[in-house]
Amino acid sequence: MIEGLGPVSVRRLIDVLGSPKAILEADREALMEARGVGEKLALKIITRRDSIDAEEELEKAADLGARIITPLDEEYPTALKAIHDPPLALYVKGRLLPADDKALGIVGSRSTSHYGLNAADRLAYQLGQTGFTVVSGLARGTDTAAHRGALKSKGRTIAVLGGALDCLYPPENAALSEQIAKQGAVISEYPLGRQADRMTFPYRNRIISGLSMGVLLIESDVKGGSMHTMEAATEQGRTVFALPGRIDTPGAKGPHLLIKNGAKLVERIDDVLEEYEFLIPPSELDAPEAATAARPDVPLDERESAVVEALWNEPMDVDSLSRELGVKSHELSGILLGLEMKRVIKTLPGRIVELAEDLREMR
Repeated sequence: MIEGLGPVSVRRLIDVLGSPKAILEADREALMEARGVGEKLALKIITRRDSIDAEEELEKAADLGARIITPLDEEYPTALKAIHDPPLALYVKGRLLPADDKALGIVGSRSTSHYGLNAADRLAYQLGQTGFTVVSGLARGTDTAAHRGALKSKGRTIAVLGGALDCLYPPENAALSEQIAKQGAVISEYPLGRQADRMTFPYRNRIISGLSMGVLLIESDVKGGSMHTMEAATEQGRTVFALPGRIDTPGAKGPHLLIKNGAKLVERIDDVLEEYEFLIPPSELDAPEAATAARPDVPLDERESAVVEALWNEPMDVDSLSRELGVKSHELSGILLGLEMKRVIKTLPGRIVELAEDLREMR
């Protein structure tokens, strides 16, 4: 709540003074012993620390249905603690869960194309179906599509705001933010009353990437705000993904630049999933169970077993499989993704689906 006093400065002050409490009691000379803390900041700390009412801030957050957590709280995301400048506090509306460690960020232009919006929606939906938490920034365009896709999958999603919880931007996403809070979390590091601006948006981007195992860029110009998130992801050692686009559209320039520099090209969800094969426990890699015959240790639900039965004699294209099972294509897509994660099936070019090789050998 003291402007100009960020995570790095606080860490340096604690190193010198011994505790956060000491920062609120030290004189100007003692504060200035910390590297990077000059007279101006020291005076600002002394002036502001006695006028700030922390209890009132906690009460205001509670009135919004939110709470404030710090790195000392168990709920504070483990991955975020490891970045260079983790937020001193997070205002959280909703819940942060240990399962959110398996998260992927999706970012892109606010004025993305129809192609970009569809891709963000579809990939977020499929990530949600496979157990990933989708992280984005609640902005117009790509972010909104990504959150909505994750919500439709009944999966979890986290929105990282560029302003305070009570200064929601854009305002038209108020209803969406409430949905996200019920199915994930809306978070901010900014004190209540802080409006979003050109300074806050770039700074919050490090949280989007910090929460995520990797970040996918949908569309952006080479100097777009989303590129800042991708830079943060690279600095934090996160996997960088990019969706290719048409060479004659400005939104393709950012992703194409990343791909040239080594980002993983994403055409379909499998390109993301194969990067994280280690997330699947060994028992699941070795063992699905089908209604007819399959490996005995990985359980399949009724719909998954029906897919295996339908594919037992020969591969089928997705449309034929949908008709055979009487399942809508978007529902079938989620079932197939789950089966691919369990190594029961694989998808071939032309949207042909067949059983995994070891299961074919059992026929």
